[in-house]
Amino acid sequence: DANYQRFISDLEARFDDINGRQDGGALRQLILWRESLDLQPKKDEQDVCSDLLATNQAIFEKMNCISKVNLQSLCDTQKDDIEEYSPGLCVSVNSSDQTTTIVIVLCSVLGGGFLVLVLLFVFHQFRKMRAIAQGHEQLMEATLNESIRSLRQLDYPLHLVRGDDFVAEGKLLRHEVLRNTHRLTVLDSLSDVDSFIDVGKHIVFLSHQWTSFSCPDAYGAQYKAMCISLKELARESGWDESLKDVFVWADFCCLPQANASIQSLAVRSLAAYAASATYFIIVAPDTKHADLDEVCDIDTYQKRMWTRAEQVCHSMRNGTEGMFITKGEELPLAKVEHDFFKESLRVFEGELTCCRLEHKGMSVCDRQCLVIPLLGLFGELYRASVEGGKGGNIAALSSVEAFLTEIEMHQDSVFPPTFSRTTWRKNKQFVEEIVLFGDLIDRMKARVKGGGGFAIDDDNTNTMTTIGSDYVRHGADLVRNDLVRHGATMIRHGAGQGIRY
Repeated sequence: DANYQRFISDLEARFDDINGRQDGGALRQLILWRESLDLQPKKDEQDVCSDLLATNQAIFEKMNCISKVNLQSLCDTQKDDIEEYSPGLCVSVNSSDQTTTIVIVLCSVLGGGFLVLVLLFVFHQFRKMRAIAQGHEQLMEATLNESIRSLRQLDYPLHLVRGDDFVAEGKLLRHEVLRNTHRLTVLDSLSDVDSFIDVGKHIVFLSHQWTSFSCPDAYGAQYKAMCISLKELARESGWDESLKDVFVWADFCCLPQANASIQSLAVRSLAAYAASATYFIIVAPDTKHADLDEVCDIDTYQKRMWTRAEQVCHSMRNGTEGMFITKGEELPLAKVEHDFFKESLRVFEGELTCCRLEHKGMSVCDRQCLVIPLLGLFGELYRASVEGGKGGNIAALSSVEAFLTEIEMHQDSVFPPTFSRTTWRKNKQFVEEIVLFGDLIDRMKARVKGGGGFAIDDDNTNTMTTIGSDYVRHGADLVRNDLVRHGATMIRHGAGQGIRY
């Protein structure tokens, strides 16, 4: 018996040794043996190992089946056999599968939620940007409408001082003083202004620069020149020299000084005020500036933004026939040269006290206050050109083309899209680029060419005015002839070499 057992053991060892040296080992030999005997059904190594796992796990181990099959993949079909061979393996697999499933579901939910949030954010941003764009368009349209209306209606009534009262005052009096003492003549609408002029009244616009940061005429030199020029104009024009038919507009006297909001309304009507005047006198005597070590004269006058604006607002609609200049008590009142206003056209390159003071304690720059009136003035100018070209009085509007020629050549200088503003906040200096006209000039051109947006109910009479032939406010043939003369001259300069500023 002992010898037999040794024989059997040696035989098994030799058999295992031989099979181990064969390709695929004993399992492969078993497969080849089954194939040689044509045993059915045909089985591969995984099938044989699965059967051994169910019938003889010792041989399963001996055949090294563990390297041929994935036990976890058999948990669904041979769970009991696998649990017997490796307890807990299928439980961990199921737990892992459940965890994987839960993770996949959570990721899907979170991914879907994130995608929904992204889509909602994009949609919200789109609506927000569209609302901003619509708001911007509405603001631009409202600005265009307001600028057009500013030339047809007065945001603040035109206040005038009668000539004899003005001369009797002895100095420039503050608007509120004149108002409270009932020494102001008030015209509520442009039709009132026209009726006022039609009955023989004369409106004289006095343009001057301030000679102090807080006082319009610190030494009284400008007031004296104003009084002398008024009397001289009345005498040369054959008016009643008592000046009872002469009415004066001067900024300190006729614009509100105490209330900034009301003053802003009046400034918006500046273009209408200047255009409504029948005469315009530039008052620029040599005098000292009370707060600066410099002399105020015609050169410094011409550098000021406000005085440029006043000149442009009057000359663009009335020509230069009724425009005069006085440089002092001993110098006679003289008509301005036709090319005096070449530099004035660039209103926004003029100097401002608010900019000199770097806008300390100020919310806006004075440049911004002039956007609406000058935009409206340009709109009327451009409309006069377009409608004149469609059969209007081209000769009477020759100066319109002259102004437009210069504007086209220097549009960004005449109507700057932006400007640099220096401000102070919490004792720190800030320099900001602020939108001024932006694309409003191009928008105004497009509106005029489109033929819409210029119907205005002047006095709530339900009468809509759309005709452009009333662009020239006053002066009839005399002013019209002047426009032709000076307009043609300006065009020659523009066509030749441009205007030098």
